[in-house]
Amino acid sequence: MKPSLKAMRAIRVVIPAILLVILFFGFRVYERSAYTDGLRKETQENAVPTVSVISAKPTRPNEAITLPGNIQAWYQAPIYAQVSGYVKMWYRDFGGLVKKGDILAEINAPALDAQYHQAQADLAAERAKYTLAVVTAKRYLALRKNHAVSEQSISVKVQEAKAARAVVKAARQKVKNLEALIRFKTIKAPYDGVVIERNINVGDFVNKEGTISGSEKANLFTVAQVGLMRLFVSVPESFGPFLHPGLTADVTVPQLPNRHFNAKFLTVARGFDQKTRTAITEFSLKNEDGALWPGSYARVRLTAPVKTNGLMIPSTALVFQEHGTQVAVVTDDDRMHFKPITVSRILSGEVEVQKGISMSDRIVNHPSASLLEGATVRIVTPARGYTLLDQDAPASGNTDGREDEYSNAYDDLTPSKTPASKDHSVQ
Repeated sequence: MKPSLKAMRAIRVVIPAILLVILFFGFRVYERSAYTDGLRKETQENAVPTVSVISAKPTRPNEAITLPGNIQAWYQAPIYAQVSGYVKMWYRDFGGLVKKGDILAEINAPALDAQYHQAQADLAAERAKYTLAVVTAKRYLALRKNHAVSEQSISVKVQEAKAARAVVKAARQKVKNLEALIRFKTIKAPYDGVVIERNINVGDFVNKEGTISGSEKANLFTVAQVGLMRLFVSVPESFGPFLHPGLTADVTVPQLPNRHFNAKFLTVARGFDQKTRTAITEFSLKNEDGALWPGSYARVRLTAPVKTNGLMIPSTALVFQEHGTQVAVVTDDDRMHFKPITVSRILSGEVEVQKGISMSDRIVNHPSASLLEGATVRIVTPARGYTLLDQDAPASGNTDGREDEYSNAYDDLTPSKTPASKDHSVQ
């Protein structure tokens, strides 16, 4: 019996539908199985801690340090009044260039003038007395041969003449003393330089005790010699061995940020301050054009050659445990191993390791506290992101201007392999 046309049509519709349903459920089963396998793999990968590694770098051949400094004039003299009186006139203002002997100001001292005139009158009177005493002594001496007067009287008159001569000398010296004080009525520059301070005005009363009416300052002027300047820097103990003749410093000042001055070592205090552990070091600076001003703040960069066999690592790679200072190292089979190290110097963001590591070691940067000895880890490379170290300009500590070699990143991590490095051991 042949199937009807209607049955044939039903079979052609049902069979494809059944096949589609089978394919759909088969795909769903496969998709769920693949998702499960991927989730299992991802879970297993996430169960292994990820670390970023760096390699130790050799220490730089030069040691550099940037310190604040104070620039002072080669000579700087505050000028005080030696006589009491009123300011008659001043002739040099702030910034005025002066030569040695130039008049800075004049003081009117009427009391001193009166004393001088009185001293001159006293000198004239004593000279008259001395003349009379000399004449009298000569007359007594002339009468000696006639025995008209006694030897006692002659001796008295001769000594009176000598006493009168001594009084004349004292009166003459008093006049000279007052003349010397009168010369101080004219204030003169002690040497070639520039006036960096003026504290008087016409009519101010000044005295030799060091007070000026209407001013808290005691000195009338301050004159500085600025053709050659002195630079004072407080240098820490760690840089002490490099302080010797021949050392130079690169100097910049805020008012001239794009200009560099070369300072030459002059002397050092040869003793450290117990509070700051620094030594006062003096440099000389040429200043022919007068660009540097006394009292300026200076940024002083010192550079000296260093001989050491240590290696440099970032301070973020250090691990502090009960066994001392250590670093976390990834072994060849990607397992954790903690190595004890000997730190010789602590610098700005870096430490110098004298013993315990080599350049071939893969050192974990920013090691987590959850990392354990022998644990399996997965190495990743940190994406470049925010860093705590300034890579655009040399730091004030120990840098040589090159780009920072250690990445302190905190962004997403992507897997990569770590290239092998040439071994440079400090073990």
